[in-house]
Amino acid sequence: MVGPRAWIGGLIGRFRRSDKLLDFPLSPLQEQRLQRLQERLQVPFDETRPDHQEALKALWHCAFPDISLKGLISEQWKEMGWQGANPSTDFRSCGFISLENLLFFARTYPASFRKLLFKQDGKRATWEYPFAVAGINVSYMLRQMLDLLSEKPRCLPGINFVKLLGEDEEAFDVLYCIAFELMDAQWLAMQASYMEFNEVLQVTRTQLERELSLEDVRKIRDLPAYNLLYQ
Repeated sequence: MVGPRAWIGGLIGRFRRSDKLLDFPLSPLQEQRLQRLQERLQVPFDETRPDHQEALKALWHCAFPDISLKGLISEQWKEMGWQGANPSTDFRSCGFISLENLLFFARTYPASFRKLLFKQDGKRATWEYPFAVAGINVSYMLRQMLDLLSEKPRCLPGINFVKLLGEDEEAFDVLYCIAFELMDAQWLAMQASYMEFNEVLQVTRTQLERELSLEDVRKIRDLPAYNLLYQ
């Protein structure tokens, strides 16, 4: 099994910086919410923290409510698409927020979450992408695409996203769910298999960049791809 770091990389912004974009002023609310999101992005996953352990257990319960988890280190985790028996090792590339994203997806859009987890839609490849590790890649892709580690985003999709963040503090988490669902839809449309995951992720990123650049998008749920989600 190839790890997330082998899938990540080579994804660069497709929108040039300009003085006009850089001069975009943030409202106090936008600045506050962006700062809180950036703080979340800096939190590493710590398998010794009780709240991180509980979040991981909660994710298991959302995925397999009728199956008891034997432990935080267990071969059972592979059933969700982690690389090995200890899922904490997969969080190194993106930190705790990638677990928060998965848990938000499971709780907010449970039908979509389970559909993707159990690969219920379409004609699937013999060699499918592992669900959980793919989810970490989606979190990482969004962080890079939106330029969220800069003081403030310096690309059009990122700047427009901050405007949406001002309307809804859960915008990043909802965008994650949209991106994951869109990635799976692209996977099926391209009839992709495991080795083409990077290509599918890049196509997904391009589509999201386009949608985030639409003038009539005022809220995160105005994105056309939001219609792929269902609860």
